[in-house]
Amino acid sequence: MIAIVKYNAGNIRSLKNALDRIGVESKLTDDPDELAAAEKVIFPGVGEAKSAMNYLRERKLDEVLISLKQPFLGICLGMQLMCSYSEERGTDCLGIFDEKVKKFPPKGLVPHMGWNDFISVKGPLFKGIESSENMYFVHSYYVEVGEDTVGETQYLVPFTSAMNKDNFYGVQFHPEKSASGGRKLIENFLNL
Repeated sequence: MIAIVKYNAGNIRSLKNALDRIGVESKLTDDPDELAAAEKVIFPGVGEAKSAMNYLRERKLDEVLISLKQPFLGICLGMQLMCSYSEERGTDCLGIFDEKVKKFPPKGLVPHMGWNDFISVKGPLFKGIESSENMYFVHSYYVEVGEDTVGETQYLVPFTSAMNKDNFYGVQFHPEKSASGGRKLIENFLNL
């Protein structure tokens, strides 16, 4: 079973529908035992960092999530919360990735919303996906390019669009809304 982390963030229905279309059973849960027992865990999100982290901490899910050994995928806010700190309301996050989440500079249209491709991609999530593949983004905060970056995109500044460290993966874009390229990425994750 694929567990989808419940933590007061939006966009769950789109992800559940994408998994249903692939024919994969999934369950939305904030139960620590179900998350620990899941074959794979997806940490989605559209929302605000501080309230999401408060929800995780109140239920001790922060401790559970960082201890998982199975493949784990954070999407958008989910990826940002896997970092050490977010400038969004000065939020200490999970610290899986030793990176900070920053607000886009006010020199262009924010949020970054719409289709964009990659400067570069690598790793198992991108098997069969070209850097020219467009994915769908909606975000006002970003992670700088760092040692765990496996996908890089340009919008106002170069930023991390995908990360990987051990069994933990994160993507800033929404694969569940990214047509065939997003479906391929979800399938790659499910095949890890």
